[in-house]
Amino acid sequence: MFQNQQNVLVGPEKWDEPYENLKSRPTKVHENKMTFTRHYLSETAAIAGQLDTDAIERVVSLLRDTRARGGRVFILGVGGSAANASHAVNDFRKIADIEAYAPTDNVAELTARTNDEGWSTVFESWLKVSRLRNADSVLVLSVGGGDMERQISPNLVEALRYAKSVGAGIAGIVGRDGGFTAQIADACVIIPVVSADRVTPHTEAFQAVVLHLIVSHPALKAEQTKWESMP
Repeated sequence: MFQNQQNVLVGPEKWDEPYENLKSRPTKVHENKMTFTRHYLSETAAIAGQLDTDAIERVVSLLRDTRARGGRVFILGVGGSAANASHAVNDFRKIADIEAYAPTDNVAELTARTNDEGWSTVFESWLKVSRLRNADSVLVLSVGGGDMERQISPNLVEALRYAKSVGAGIAGIVGRDGGFTAQIADACVIIPVVSADRVTPHTEAFQAVVLHLIVSHPALKAEQTKWESMP
């Protein structure tokens, strides 16, 4: 338990209530908001402490080897993970000197292929026309990692199967149990689940944390970032 700013003892049992219930109590809005905020941040700290550092090092090694052999990295993600993929492309290219691409950055091709060919093959088709080869690697950012049986992110599953068929390296930063990505990847970071109610926000947030760790890693960092280079 801890005391909030109103000196009211707040116990962990409060955190198990749906947030909608907490919001419906106008006489305790300040107390409940602080309760949720503190708990969310405590979850964040718990995840940071539970990350598999060896798995992160394996992803770094895979990316380092891809760069050393002149390969490219294709970063796949949907929704918030697509936004993280776009950010990663920038950092991989500018900071780590890795040739990187994200299919979701090309909205015209993405929507054309989705409309004409279907959503499940959109990434596979993109990788084929990009001439994916065994020197390259695919990095998946996803909350669930893909599940063909339940038809969740089938586009990731098809893309990974294709990548495996050509001998490309496969890495992932994913949540839950890692899904198909964790099953097939050469290196995979699984974001620990500390709350079943907040798997998505924590996973997508920690994708960004791990990606920034990766491009800051001495084995990959090739260029100084702007503010760190200022006197």
